[in-house]
Amino acid sequence: MATKKVLDEKALGERAQYFLKVLIERYIAEGLPVGSRTLARDAGLDLSPATIRNVMADLEDMGLITSPHTSAGRVPTISGYRLFVDSLLTVKPLAELEIGQLREQLDLEQEPSDLMESASRLLSGLTRMAGVVMLPRRDRIAFRQIEFLPLSGSRVLAILVTSEEEVHNRIIHAKRVYSRAELEQAANYLNRTFTGQTLEAMRQRLFQDMQKARADLDRIMARAVEMAGQVFGNESGDSDGDCLISGQTNLMDFDELADMALLRQLFDAFAEKHEILHLLDQCMQADGIQIFIGEESGYRQLDNCSVVTAPYEIDNEVAGVLGVIGPTRMAYDRVIPIVDVTAKLLGAALKRR
Repeated sequence: MATKKVLDEKALGERAQYFLKVLIERYIAEGLPVGSRTLARDAGLDLSPATIRNVMADLEDMGLITSPHTSAGRVPTISGYRLFVDSLLTVKPLAELEIGQLREQLDLEQEPSDLMESASRLLSGLTRMAGVVMLPRRDRIAFRQIEFLPLSGSRVLAILVTSEEEVHNRIIHAKRVYSRAELEQAANYLNRTFTGQTLEAMRQRLFQDMQKARADLDRIMARAVEMAGQVFGNESGDSDGDCLISGQTNLMDFDELADMALLRQLFDAFAEKHEILHLLDQCMQADGIQIFIGEESGYRQLDNCSVVTAPYEIDNEVAGVLGVIGPTRMAYDRVIPIVDVTAKLLGAALKRR
């Protein structure tokens, strides 16, 4: 599990680690500040109240727990959660029966777009938080076929088919009028040369070809490069980035997120998507499960939230990221395997499609 170390657990004694674990588990379960009496009862150790108070004071001095103004109990800080997730959390893999139920609910026979929407809803439904699925980046999708049809004047309709079985139409303006036969020759050249390559690789190759002197290109290749350049050459890697978000309103059920100002900021972030997409894009550069707790995300709107993500792969290459957004007080031991297995199931289904 890829995470960000904040405090080495070795800096704590075993007893302090145990009390921190028990305190956080109690707080996650109930959402109420944990007092020394509750902690003593849950820990099951025969220790004096004074000893427990001393341990809690040490944890507070280290910035792992804090005391809300209205309560004598303690709640975890972001650093406390981080130490808990990195070193004290026990994550149990999902049972085969649970994985089978996930596979059945995801409905792996759907079309890719419906499949990703189902994954978002599934994550939301299982965790009662917000589920998010980053759509495959267009530059990571493979080119399958292209066709050019003449329109009026020098306009040409480009019909692009990708390996995701998606069809994209674009009207381009050629430098001159081309016959149907010329357009067919250009399409044949592109299909023969680039089928199976990613759109990003195709874009780079076309850019290189366009830099060559026209004298070095035969007529068919020159026509193909001109029109394909208009289809692909002006697209940036981020232009088609998007994500599907389900269950945003679930977050209203958590007291710590029920403040209207916080909710407004969160829903603005969900509506805009830019910051969430940027965060997911960072996760694509890393391996495995990624967990951002509170301000670790770098986005003010998510300061009171945790984000758990996992990449999904198509043909052994990361195509996108999915995950769950919820309060920092989330059941990490349950959320992490759900996110991990859903990512694997989605990747396998998309590969089969």
